[in-house]
Amino acid sequence: MKARYVVDTNVLIAASAIDASSAAARNATPADPILRMKVWQWLSDFQTSESRLILDGEGGIEKEYGNKLGFNDYGRQVVMYKWNTSAVDLVSVEYDTDGHGILTEPLQTVVHDLADRKMVAAALDAQTMHGESTIAFAGDTDWHGWELALQAAGLHLEAIIPAWSQAKFAEKSKK
Repeated sequence: MKARYVVDTNVLIAASAIDASSAAARNATPADPILRMKVWQWLSDFQTSESRLILDGEGGIEKEYGNKLGFNDYGRQVVMYKWNTSAVDLVSVEYDTDGHGILTEPLQTVVHDLADRKMVAAALDAQTMHGESTIAFAGDTDWHGWELALQAAGLHLEAIIPAWSQAKFAEKSKK
């Protein structure tokens, strides 16, 4: 485990989806229960580790978590645990009038998923404040397409289920 993580929402959703009764289970990616269990295991390891969760002080990341997960979903509980154990680093993210994180070029163009821009902006501010940060992801394969630009900006990515996400990204890229 790295010292600090911005945890993409898809990680919390996939980990919560191991509970078939969770609303998150209906639309979670990946659908494979074995892969979901791997994501759950990573999140469980993160919860009990000394790794810190990076959130923006403006509340945009947590708002997204809350829009996608219920209070009792495992992913939300891990976020609360990190808060309760003082293992959250708050950073600053500037938002545009539509509520999307603002990035400078070339990342503004490269990160085409508007919802993920706040994650990148938070990771960049954490890097400035703490010297490093890592973005953890699972079911959202776009991160692979942005990897070189993010690395050039000094960020690290951690694919939790890399074989699956790389294959899905390659499949998506062919279309």
